[in-house]
Formats: sequence, C-alpha cells, structure tokens
Amino acid sequence: MTKSVKTLAILALFTIGITNATAQDIPNDSYEQKFKLGIGASVGYPFEDPYNLNVGGDVRLQYDLSKRYSLTATTGFNNLFVTGEDNDLGYIPAKLGFKAFVLKDRFYLMGEAGAAFAVTNNYNDKSLLLSPSIGYATKYIDISVRYEYLPDFPALRNNNPDNGLGQVALRLAYGFKL
Repeated sequence: MTKSVKTLAILALFTIGITNATAQDIPNDSYEQKFKLGIGASVGYPFEDPYNLNVGGDVRLQYDLSKRYSLTATTGFNNLFVTGEDNDLGYIPAKLGFKAFVLKDRFYLMGEAGAAFAVTNNYNDKSLLLSPSIGYATKYIDISVRYEYLPDFPALRNNNPDNGLGQVALRLAYGFKL
C-alpha cells in the first residue's frame, strides 16, 4: 500500500509541475467562473482477483476557477462483478478533485480523492479512494481514462486474502453548463 501511495504522490507532484510549466499568464478579465454538470458511464478492468469487471455511472459537478483549472465533486454507483452467485460488490464513490487543462484547453490531468462505500451483498466495508486520470474534453463530451486504488476493499493475491484493489477504467460523459 505504501508503494502505491508514494507512486500517487509522485504522480500528483509531476502533474502540478507540468501544469505550472505549461501554464501561461494571459490576462482574461472577462472569464466567467461557472458550474458544469457531467453525466457519465464507465467500464473498468480490476487487476485483483476475484473481480472480473467494473461497470458504473456517475455524476460530476465541476466549478471552473479559470479557463484551465477546475474543482470537481463526483459520485455515482459502480458494480464490481465477481465469479459466482450474489458475490458482486457494488459501491458508491464520493470524490473531490482538481482538474488542470494542460494542452490547448482540451487535454486535462485530474486527481480525485475520497471514499467508496460498499452497498451490496452484505459488504459493510468502506475504503479510501484515490483516482488520478487523464482525459479529453470538448464543449459537451468528456472521455477519460482513470486509475482507481481502493486500499480497504478485499482482494485475493496468490490465493491469500489481502487488502487493496486497483483498477483502470474508461469514462464517457456528456456535460453541460448550469
């Protein structure tokens, strides 16, 4: 777990360095700070057994601080499919994040952190949730790839119970101004 946290911390510092290196101080007094709402669907590949697939949907509220930087709040529902009957793990993520556009106001890097609350099949677990992502956004469409790490959800490694679930997911969303 500590290696994953160190890796995520290095990725976050790298992201901040890239955005500071590519940001330009262009005065834009007419930029209107605004809220946006995005509704998305995602499919993911978990790296740990016994999970096979993750399918979910989410709602993301975004507040634009400037043309390049935004704050985000994301929630939804994800279902991790497990081989066997009634073993799936459904959870509700609750994440806050920071989004930075790094290339021509279309490509972005984002980091989110929060919690995941298991809600199905007698799972009473909750977990920290760390989620860096990279994406491409237009006026209405948002496509991104994210890595999610849930250190407190059960996983099997070499037939031994262990904690920690890592997965990669593709998200497609429709967004609009509020």
